[in-house]
Amino acid sequence: MNIHLENVNPDSNSGPNSFGRKLLKYMGKMGHTFDRSQKGDVALAFIQSDNLEKPLPLVQRLDGIYFNTIQNYRAQNYFIEETYKKADGVIFQSDFNKRLTFAFFGPHDNYAIIHNGADVEEIDKTEPANIPERFSEIWCCASSWRPHKRLNDNIEYFLEYSPRDACLIIAGKVSEHVHDPRVFYIGEISQSRLYSLYKASTHFIHLAWLDHCPNVVVDARACGCKIICSSSGGTKEIAGRDAIIIEEKEWDFQPVNLYTPPEMDLSKKINNYWDINYNMKNVAEKYLQFLERTINEKNALI
Repeated sequence: MNIHLENVNPDSNSGPNSFGRKLLKYMGKMGHTFDRSQKGDVALAFIQSDNLEKPLPLVQRLDGIYFNTIQNYRAQNYFIEETYKKADGVIFQSDFNKRLTFAFFGPHDNYAIIHNGADVEEIDKTEPANIPERFSEIWCCASSWRPHKRLNDNIEYFLEYSPRDACLIIAGKVSEHVHDPRVFYIGEISQSRLYSLYKASTHFIHLAWLDHCPNVVVDARACGCKIICSSSGGTKEIAGRDAIIIEEKEWDFQPVNLYTPPEMDLSKKINNYWDINYNMKNVAEKYLQFLERTINEKNALI
């Protein structure tokens, strides 16, 4: 299959592009090719398409849509919704993402929910980071830290529920530090160093509010971490059945100020019934199956 790929920058480490890089790798290993011209068997557009008049069948891969009331979310969604209306098929990265999009744009008659995957081959080749002997366990978290990512709640959970001889390592750019002898900040690090950190850690904390399908959680789980996350959004779908889920009130899918998340009761823990196959090879196969199905359905109408 020759796939016309849109809106993917393999050199970027943002969430969609990081996933796109893994998808290119595994689809390429299966013998499929990619073309940035208008040629190809199908167009796969991440988030939105820049050319809705192309003759190819169009599949939109949606990370999520905008709903933050302190931003102009309607303008931010305009071209995403235009692509959605024109798309012959839509791939959502979580059930939460699907329900959100249906609430804002209306239902689509051809879609698949395919969660993000981890590059297990690269993870298997990575050695764990060295752990200082004075700590019995390493806990960690990583993000582009914005208010809804809830860094302070992550730290509070660690200080309350971890062993007293454990430490927390925080990756990513942080504007304010909580000073505690068991909490360490390492800033932004490469993907390979993140894998090493995850493989050395026992727990990964991600209490973000209304997150869609964070790659860091998939990667940390694939490295062997137990996940601690909020029940809000799509994170619980990828966290695994052994995850610790902090229960929150269900969101009604109405526009909201994302950067003022509600307070959490960290003691309210519930079981998780979600589970996925996070191996990127399996994820790539699901993408190819949906692309082929969409091509066939489109051609049947011609």
